[in-house]
Amino acid sequence: MPAAMVTRAEILVLGLTAGVIGSLVGGLMLGVGLGLAVQGAHIGWVLVLPAAPVSGMLGYLLARRLAKQVEPDPR
Repeated sequence: MPAAMVTRAEILVLGLTAGVIGSLVGGLMLGVGLGLAVQGAHIGWVLVLPAAPVSGMLGYLLARRLAKQVEPDPR
């Protein structure tokens, strides 16, 4: 049985969702972390350094969820 194809609309929604959520989460972590670091609280670097990888990981997890939706049923 052939696997279901991913439509252009699903790819578009995946890209937009990953971009928006990644930007919001990464930007929030970056903003709060830099604000803390500028104020002298070194704990802010704990938020700044993983901001980009965390935002990218969210896109990866969204893509895996989409891939799981189109997997064929194992029969």
